[in-house]
Amino acid sequence: MPRILAILASLFFVGGANASDLSPGDAAPAFALPDQDGETHRLADYRGQWLVLYFYPKDDTPGCTTEACSFRDNINRLIAQDAAVLGVSMDSVESHADFAREHELPFPLLADPEGEVVERYGALSDFMVVKFAKRQTFIIDPEGNIATIYRKVDPDEHVKDVLDDLEALRGED
Repeated sequence: MPRILAILASLFFVGGANASDLSPGDAAPAFALPDQDGETHRLADYRGQWLVLYFYPKDDTPGCTTEACSFRDNINRLIAQDAAVLGVSMDSVESHADFAREHELPFPLLADPEGEVVERYGALSDFMVVKFAKRQTFIIDPEGNIATIYRKVDPDEHVKDVLDDLEALRGED
């Protein structure tokens, strides 16, 4: 029975295996994705400042809404630490526009409907029939390198952890 479970697990968790090997210190994978207003954002656009790049499964779901609103409610504290925030999911630009408007989100939500960037960051859940982004976050330093990776995120506590880590990372400057 355990062997069958292992085989089934390997079938369900396909994709992103190499990207999940990303570690702090690695160069962050480049991206160019449209936001909820159709404006393209590139990793290079954030050179010289800290970037909080968070991946989430789906607009307007309970955990994703909690996490997005927590980033919204703490945006001034993040800006004070010279950090920009970008959310990424596999939802469409239109879905992001509705989600951002409904919750008054003051930061870009990037649309990656094919999951290419999500996969490059090792945040792709691929169940063959259904694909979505895992809830993961990357703090990227001003030089474009990964400073911190959160592979397991609690939407209720996550922003506090990000703020604490940004403060510690910036103290090393």
